[in-house]
Amino acid sequence: MSYSIELSKIEAITRNLVLTNDQLEKVASLLLNEFNEGLGKQTHPSASVKMFPTYVRDVPNGREEGKFLALDLGGTNFRVLLIDINGDAFHMENEIYAIPQEIMLGTGEQLFDHIASCLSQFVEKRNMKNCRLPLGFTFSFPCIQEGLIRARLVQWTKGFKCAGVEGRDVVQLLRDAIKRRSDVDIDVMAVVNDTTGTLMSCAHKNRECRVGLIVGTGTNACYMETLDNVELWNEEIDDPRQVIVNTEWGAFGDNGVLDFIRTKWDEEIDVNSLNPGKQLFEKMISGMYMGELCRVILADLTRRGLIFEGEGSEKLFTPWGFKTAYISFIESDSKHSYTETRKALEELDLTNVSNEDCEALKLVSARVSTRAAYLVSAAVATILNKIRRPHTTVGVDGSVYRYHPHFHDLMERKIADLVHPEYKFDLMLSEDGSGRGAALVAAVAVRQPTR
Repeated sequence: MSYSIELSKIEAITRNLVLTNDQLEKVASLLLNEFNEGLGKQTHPSASVKMFPTYVRDVPNGREEGKFLALDLGGTNFRVLLIDINGDAFHMENEIYAIPQEIMLGTGEQLFDHIASCLSQFVEKRNMKNCRLPLGFTFSFPCIQEGLIRARLVQWTKGFKCAGVEGRDVVQLLRDAIKRRSDVDIDVMAVVNDTTGTLMSCAHKNRECRVGLIVGTGTNACYMETLDNVELWNEEIDDPRQVIVNTEWGAFGDNGVLDFIRTKWDEEIDVNSLNPGKQLFEKMISGMYMGELCRVILADLTRRGLIFEGEGSEKLFTPWGFKTAYISFIESDSKHSYTETRKALEELDLTNVSNEDCEALKLVSARVSTRAAYLVSAAVATILNKIRRPHTTVGVDGSVYRYHPHFHDLMERKIADLVHPEYKFDLMLSEDGSGRGAALVAAVAVRQPTR
């Protein structure tokens, strides 16, 4: 059987990964409905897309000044940052501290005592123990936010199992640990997640930023919403009549509305995941799953005898054996060049491969990553069409957006297809969003009455 016939078969089999503008417009329409359900008081409890108000009410206006600390906790290391802001100018210092395994698996008190100890060392090293320092706290674990300085941990993820924290306010636990030391004067002004940090960090440089987007290991977005649309808002509606809403859009489709574009390969990914039936939108997009989706498709094509002469390697048939980073390498190859593609195949112990096999792999990789970029684009266009601003900057962070060679361009073109022509936009890569953004939230909070 000739190469062209094999490749045309693979092209036909994978065509259901190719999304038309009609399909993407349907995705956007469904997501808008989910947004409205998440914002509604009656519909919120059963909504898949939760639309949590963050209690962050404004973006930087360029008049912020002073020294602010930021604490960025979201994995096995955490960062402490000191940011000196003077309007548009800022100076930043930061240090990374490890969290030993025994603390990750110990008690909440041990964890927060360790964090407070590192904060104390950081401040002492800079001769600032006598200063009262406002702090912004990025806490990238699932939380129910109850105010700008109140967030209850829903459940630990990322290998943490600290006892006595789930269901409790993490800001209060941090404050208690700081109080136990009594050697530093730190005032926690805000607790935020990484999407809000990204929005605020980009807004400091670009006043038109009103959307924060993460496309990395996971995907999520936040945006500035009019308070009148947020039925969940439980405080008085005063100026500024707006609040950043954390969409938690990774769960879009958990109620079945996206089944019309999900494939049998998506189903296989979901069934074998740690959280079947959950985060279905995220599983079609994010770096955690993109490589595995490619592997599942390639394994299927191999079993059908359409690629690698029907002979795969052990790694090809081992779940999670295909890293998402391979997709970025493969897609950096120019047309009819297979240098990076062959390197990725070597990592999978597939060395005796033809140029036709490489071409098929490039096709599969492009289809998986392009679909991801288009789905994110439909979601961003939904927000832009909802907020109806003449021009909006979208702050973006995350490894997929940052390192994939075509993701930015794919998104720029597809959002332009899907957004109303009168709403202009641009995409801005966030630099150090989650840390600096937390300090900026603290700086903005200093301008506002305590909530």
